[in-house]
Amino acid sequence: MKRFIFWDYPRASFPYDIMVALILAFIFLTPPEIFRDRPRASEVAMLPGGMYMIGAEELAKEPESARPSRASELIRKRFHENVKVVKVEPHYDAEQEVKGFMAYTKP
Repeated sequence: MKRFIFWDYPRASFPYDIMVALILAFIFLTPPEIFRDRPRASEVAMLPGGMYMIGAEELAKEPESARPSRASELIRKRFHENVKVVKVEPHYDAEQEVKGFMAYTKP
C-alpha cells in the first residue's frame, strides 16, 4: 500500500501502467453527475455588428430598466471594452423560455 500511495514504481513498469490506466479510467468513465460538474459556455459572447449575447442567468433577476447598465458592466468585465448598451432584448427558444439577452451597443 505504501508503494501505491507514494507512487514508488519505475516509469514504464507494469504496476506503473496499471496505475495510469486506473487514473485515466476514473477521469473518463466517472459520470459528471457524481461531481455535479457541467461545462458552461461563456456568459457573454460578442456577435458581429456591435451586439452581444448575454446568458439568461446574468440578467434575468435584474429589473428591465437596470439591464443596460448591468450588460455594460458584464461586457466591460469580459472583453475589457468600454461600451454603452442602448437596448437589451430577451432571446426566446421554441418553448418561449428566455435563453439569453441580446445587448445592442452604440457605435
